[in-house]
Amino acid sequence: MGMMSEFKAFAMKGNVLDLAIGVVIGAAFGKIVTSFIEDVITPLLLKPALDAANLSQIEELTIFGSVRYGAFLSAVINFLIVAFVLFMVIKGVNAARKKEAAAPAEPPAPTTEEKLLMEIRDALRDRP
Repeated sequence: MGMMSEFKAFAMKGNVLDLAIGVVIGAAFGKIVTSFIEDVITPLLLKPALDAANLSQIEELTIFGSVRYGAFLSAVINFLIVAFVLFMVIKGVNAARKKEAAAPAEPPAPTTEEKLLMEIRDALRDRP
């Protein structure tokens, strides 16, 4: 097998395509999560807490003039919020899957062969 045909076989495998799709969707979902954190969660929850602690300009906090520990703290807080939001999303998805799996499935209708066997059984039972 030539190198190009090997590469084509590798690239067209389902797992590789699924992974590529997952990466693209993950990047798009990352933008949604980032926007949710920066545009919704931070103004509603984090900003009032930082204002109450007189840390409204947290990214501008420095030590020794160049070490920006405020930016680091902001990144850590952002990570914790993203991790918590993703945890809640995954928890909701898992709960929905569990509820879906727990739903009782209706038993399948008997096949023609099973119906015939039941008729034979009933006929044999009714014999004297």
